[in-house]
Amino acid sequence: MAINAPKIVIRKYGNRRLYDTSTSRYINLDELAALVRNGKEVEVLDAATGEDLTRVTLTQIIVEETKDHPAGLPLELLRQLILASDKVRQDYLAWYLKSAFEGYQKLQSSLQSGLAQVGSAALSPLETIRNLLHADAPPQSGEEVTQLRARIAELEGQLKAQKKSKAGSRRAQKKPVTKKRVSQPRKRP
Repeated sequence: MAINAPKIVIRKYGNRRLYDTSTSRYINLDELAALVRNGKEVEVLDAATGEDLTRVTLTQIIVEETKDHPAGLPLELLRQLILASDKVRQDYLAWYLKSAFEGYQKLQSSLQSGLAQVGSAALSPLETIRNLLHADAPPQSGEEVTQLRARIAELEGQLKAQKKSKAGSRRAQKKPVTKKRVSQPRKRP
């Protein structure tokens, strides 16, 4: 949500029309959804009674958007939502949906940061592993970390040896071939 941004008040009339008081014009559900997606805080009020209809209207947007996409909420969850008529069950389901959404957001965040790490690891895998070990491991983190560090050192040594052997073979290829002079006996006059 936008910080310190004024709340956009939408009046909902009996004929289901939505009136945006900030722009003084009627809008539809798609435009209201766009406001929410753009981080605007909206409040939908019944034009006659002033009752807060924000929840109902946002739910209506979700229902309208999932109409053409059968992969909406699971049927069993929808059945449970209908059965949840008392306050305790409604509170539980609200908590459950909120927890599920927070889990989804954490998963997406982890995936995005994981992809960023994969990108940097592709650039320098040994350096990335070394940084991870130094950043995440406590000073005395046990035998496993010691083994990993030894393995990294071993791999770095192999890499250096390969570089040296390649450099040596290049030098050998670049040396010009010189013929040895064979000394011949001097001719006497």
